[in-house]
Amino acid sequence: MGYKLSKTSFDRLLQAMSKRYVPVGPTCAKNAGAFSDTDSIRYGKITSYADLELAQKSYFSPKEFVFPIRETLFRFNGSNREVPEVAARPIAIFARPCDINGFNRLDSVFLENGPEKDFYYARRRKNIKFFMIECLTGFESCFCVTMKANKTADYSVALRFGEDEILAEVKDEEFISLFEEYGEIIDYKPEFKESDNAKVELPNFEGVDLEAVFNHPLWKEYTQRCIACGRCNTSCVTCSCFSMQDTAYDAAKTLSERRRVWAGCHIDGFTDMAGGHSFRKNNGDRMRFKTMHKIYDFAARFGRNMCVGCGRCDDVCPEYISFSACINKLSEIIKEMKNV
Repeated sequence: MGYKLSKTSFDRLLQAMSKRYVPVGPTCAKNAGAFSDTDSIRYGKITSYADLELAQKSYFSPKEFVFPIRETLFRFNGSNREVPEVAARPIAIFARPCDINGFNRLDSVFLENGPEKDFYYARRRKNIKFFMIECLTGFESCFCVTMKANKTADYSVALRFGEDEILAEVKDEEFISLFEEYGEIIDYKPEFKESDNAKVELPNFEGVDLEAVFNHPLWKEYTQRCIACGRCNTSCVTCSCFSMQDTAYDAAKTLSERRRVWAGCHIDGFTDMAGGHSFRKNNGDRMRFKTMHKIYDFAARFGRNMCVGCGRCDDVCPEYISFSACINKLSEIIKEMKNV
């Protein structure tokens, strides 16, 4: 079912929807960027059309609504253990197809990666509804078409934001009454981006000696350039690594809690183990691990690449390291290996 709304009607719909849902979308936080005179584009609560930032790509993905930056898993009080409750109201996330596909990848990691589902992820994930933002052009660093993440059917509502009006396709019956009240019935079906702005060629690993890829000099370039800040990990919608923190609130350590906190394969200490052992000591090794996980290992396990081509890692790197360029370099190296 398709609907047309004015911006005023859309604002009223948001207000009505907010009684049951928490609407969140890309917003612009003024003067909240890396420097005092820069803004930060990130996901936050929206109450009107004016709150949505659609002209710029968000620096951060909406994954923190199902996989928080810091989450208390349980608290101890003596011999008693308490698992904190999560907010009861479900969340309506306004997101582009690449980010919705990113959640699909997170689902594989937390819900389909073995016999047990991740309890903490699952209880948040079931409370998520997607309002897909139609994306026909993308941004300069996007390569979602190459990663087959430019299209999705996993949404309750699809939206096209025009200059004066909003078009909507409503698939979820729960929202039909809202759109019937505030919108006008029309014919509308969302369209999807069909070509990439950033040209990326995925490597074909079939028949390739992976040990030769592992030891290739390419990765030494990133040992020299990468500063292990982890910005690519925190901005990525599909990075899902975490660490654990145990915190005590009293000297006797009877009051304590365990937290799950974001971590990343690029960050110092991530692979450190007891006895001083570390699997990936230099930054080039970490870049290799991330690259192969995003475009090879995950696909071998789940049948699709982990990377969705949002391009955020290219956008946020302070050393101007381009992940898309790394993929292209690796693709050329693979071709050379096959010609030998």
